[in-house]
Amino acid sequence: MKKTIITVAPTGAWPTKENNPNIPMTPKEIAEDVFECYKAGAAICHLHMRDDEGKGTMDTKKFEETVALIREKCDILINCTTSGDLNATDETRQAHLKTCKPNLASYDCGSMNWMHNSLFINHPKFLEELGMTMQEYNVKPEIEIFDAGMIYNSMYYLKKGVLKAPVHYQFVLGAAGGSAATVENLVYLKGLIPECSTWGALGIGKQHVPIMLAAVAMGGHLRVGMEDNVYWSNGVLAESNAQLVKRAADIIRVAGNEVATPADAKEILSLS
Repeated sequence: MKKTIITVAPTGAWPTKENNPNIPMTPKEIAEDVFECYKAGAAICHLHMRDDEGKGTMDTKKFEETVALIREKCDILINCTTSGDLNATDETRQAHLKTCKPNLASYDCGSMNWMHNSLFINHPKFLEELGMTMQEYNVKPEIEIFDAGMIYNSMYYLKKGVLKAPVHYQFVLGAAGGSAATVENLVYLKGLIPECSTWGALGIGKQHVPIMLAAVAMGGHLRVGMEDNVYWSNGVLAESNAQLVKRAADIIRVAGNEVATPADAKEILSLS
């Protein structure tokens, strides 16, 4: 049976408890939430931190506390963001990789207009430095793709040695300023990546389930969670991130696949 990885993104940098009161915000809340998602079938957790006012932050201490609490509870693989605050510096975006040593971390392979009102800057100099930092600390890049140009950027960095094959891609569809969350776009983007690559996909908001279904049908892996979607169904808020993970696990099994464990995910993603 093919094994499909579920990544849970429980918090993100933007949704608040006003959007859904069940979003975890503090290190303790996030760790407890991730443990419930692990029991529901998540093999990887993609972590963002919030400051004491609930805003996205790249505070290294917050990452360290949260990662330590999670590792006390289970062996879920840790995937840390490097883009949790648009005002962060090149240094603060990667400082936590050196102390937390996560299994994976996000590598946003290009710049874009963000939400039509700000800029999401990933300067070539930063991407080269980030790639080498990840190699130094044995952190696998998760190449986050918001549009096709980012795939071509990743191929350049592969040739240059900043990235190493096999590459793992995460298609982020439906972000304002990026590619729309359609099955047609997913098929197109998947067709551009190197054959030896692994990949997953997510649809933001109401396209959450359609992209999940398409990804499973196409042999990809899944990401769910309140970073991307605070609803269970139209107008109905999700009760928890674990509820979203369980639905993803059910879909995987209905498709005839097996839900990957953290050990499976390590093997699939070629993690040491």
